[in-house]
Amino acid sequence: MDVASTIPFDAIGYLVTGTGKLNLTCNILGLLRFWRLRRVKHLFTRLEKDIRFSYFCIRCIRLLCVTLFLVHCAGCIYYLLADRYPHGKTWIDSIPSIRDKSLPIKYIAAIYWSITTMTTVGYGDLHASNTTEMRNSIQAASNFVNRNRLPPRLKDQILAYMCLRFKAESLNQQHVIDQLPKSIHKSICQHLFLPSVEKVYLFKGVSREILLLLVSKMKAEYIPPREDVIMQNEAPDDVYIIVSGEVEIIDSEMERDSVLGTLRCGDIFGEVGALCCRPQSYTFQTKSLSQLLRLKTSFLIETMQIKQQDNAVMLKNFLQHHKKLSDLDVGDLSAQQDGEKDEGSPNIASNLITVVSTGNAALLDEILKAKLSPDITDSKGKTPL
Repeated sequence: MDVASTIPFDAIGYLVTGTGKLNLTCNILGLLRFWRLRRVKHLFTRLEKDIRFSYFCIRCIRLLCVTLFLVHCAGCIYYLLADRYPHGKTWIDSIPSIRDKSLPIKYIAAIYWSITTMTTVGYGDLHASNTTEMRNSIQAASNFVNRNRLPPRLKDQILAYMCLRFKAESLNQQHVIDQLPKSIHKSICQHLFLPSVEKVYLFKGVSREILLLLVSKMKAEYIPPREDVIMQNEAPDDVYIIVSGEVEIIDSEMERDSVLGTLRCGDIFGEVGALCCRPQSYTFQTKSLSQLLRLKTSFLIETMQIKQQDNAVMLKNFLQHHKKLSDLDVGDLSAQQDGEKDEGSPNIASNLITVVSTGNAALLDEILKAKLSPDITDSKGKTPL
């Protein structure tokens, strides 16, 4: 066996066939090299017993060699299985034109996948692409939930998300869009997102230039049902626009969650916390499979400050639509001051104090332009000043 394991079957096969591709017989005979692993094991055993060498260092070197050997074998086996998979769409297809790359590139990709799988659960930038891999990942997630005794609701969310990720793989082309030149990227975003953005109340009357800036930074996301998009009292990091599906507004501060309303296509949420610089007032949860456009709050604020006219239009739209801040729209504020409604209402003062506490100077300026007096007092005698 020692002699057979040292015969260079690869070189012999190359001399016989004249090509680098070996037949099945040569490949099987090449497996005889594994017989020499016994001698490697005996070598490390002798070195561990030799007092001239550090036992700790020898053990570390042995562990490193075993790990590298396992990574090498696993990488080769993973690549072989993926390459021979009859239906295509495996993890190697996550790397563009991998089958046309050189052998070292293929080997590095296989080793990377092998290390990722051994050190984590195998899902990062390379993930399940076919039905078999998806079902295996679902089974692994179910085992994880059962082993850690997670509640049924959390289990349903995990499985629903994993199913959605596989289902939406062909729908979500964001990774393709991000690789395109900036000019083409803007044109695609304009074609896909602009019709939905124009329906949003906040952007009614806003110039096309500002709308194009906003849609160029939006990201499309697919969210499964019963998924919390924004949590109550969460920091206002993002604003969402609904393209399809439904989102429920939930008050989570009560003993039982209370559904206050339902948002549909063309609605926006998260803008109250964004424009007022305060935590989100409610929880927003998807009622059905929903496609949302996500926009960073910081970019929205920066874009509003580019053109003063558009800034004023958006703030006016915001005040007219949301009565939670002032309980009145801009047109009613003047009438309130003229005595057509309850003059000096403590509720009005409280709402103006809320605006002052947010630090949003532009929003405060818009309300004061509506002739709301800053000297009125609330129920505790406080004034906005």
